[in-house]
Amino acid sequence: MKREFQPRGSSPQSPQDTFPRELHQQRKLENQMQAKRMAPFLTLALALNMLGSCLSAPPGVLDVDTFDLENYDINGETDWENIHLNNYGDSYDYDDLDQAQIEVGTVEPPPTLPVLSQNLPPPDYVEEVTLPPRPTQAPTPPSLDFEGPGLFGPETGLGLPTCLLCVCISTSVYCDDSDIYRVPPLPKDTTYFYARFNKIKHITARDFANLNKLKRIDLTANQISEIDQDAFRSLPKLEDLLLADNQLRGLPELPATMRHIDAKNNQMKSTGIHQEGFKDMTELEFLYLSHNQLDYIPTPLPENLRVLHLQYNNIQSLHEDTFCNHQNPNYLRRPLEDIRLDGNPITISRFAQSYICLPRLPVGRMH
Repeated sequence: MKREFQPRGSSPQSPQDTFPRELHQQRKLENQMQAKRMAPFLTLALALNMLGSCLSAPPGVLDVDTFDLENYDINGETDWENIHLNNYGDSYDYDDLDQAQIEVGTVEPPPTLPVLSQNLPPPDYVEEVTLPPRPTQAPTPPSLDFEGPGLFGPETGLGLPTCLLCVCISTSVYCDDSDIYRVPPLPKDTTYFYARFNKIKHITARDFANLNKLKRIDLTANQISEIDQDAFRSLPKLEDLLLADNQLRGLPELPATMRHIDAKNNQMKSTGIHQEGFKDMTELEFLYLSHNQLDYIPTPLPENLRVLHLQYNNIQSLHEDTFCNHQNPNYLRRPLEDIRLDGNPITISRFAQSYICLPRLPVGRMH
């Protein structure tokens, strides 16, 4: 029979001693299993407790010196086999876990912006306002104030000063090619007036009234067919009158101060020119009446006349005293050097006595 080895000083174990040992081992195994099952819940509880402490703690600066970093085992692991759950149960009251309040700080919400209504007008919207009708007044007839001051002259029919509608340089007014139908009101200091290439049809006595400094009027290339008899007669300093390329049938009375008259290319007849109309114009030097319908040369001619153009009219005869003075054989008309009679149905060689006082023969048909 084989005998079991027993250590010295020990007594053999009985079956009664073996049963409590097995029971102890079984309980130990059950505690270990229970600890493994409770480990996740315990870890979650610890994490929640730490999170609540962090959120509820007042802000501050972390003091690193309070931690024992030298004796802290970073790589250490928990001995789950020898852990005793009852110790944790005694040291922590799980009943307070549900009562713990986690205070979470709140951030102020952003300010609420006002919502623009979709019915608001756009920024560039301009509201149209209907004004009440103005009381109507009887129209005031236009009048010119020649005595009052005015830098740009009186207003025209368009409501603009003449010197804004035309061009004013010093005392000269230029209204050429302005598409005007009448003579605009002129400043009282106007000396030279030009309104060529327009659509003026009628010259009235009022157009140049009180323009006492006016010396030159140029209305070339308009549609003038009528001129009032007093339109130019009252101008005390008028010297040059240019009415070429219009539709005139005659000339009105002109002041004796005339020096230059140009009325070529019109429809004038001899009956449309006043008898002895040029007699008193002692300063007249240039007279252009070509391309009209004149039947004879208007006489008497001023003594200082230098140029007389009568080409392309209907002149058929000449008188001995047209240019000369048959009663004075020694009479000479030296200034008259340019006479044009070409284009007329007249043979100038038949009237030799009419040129005897002239320095040059007229230009015209000889045979």
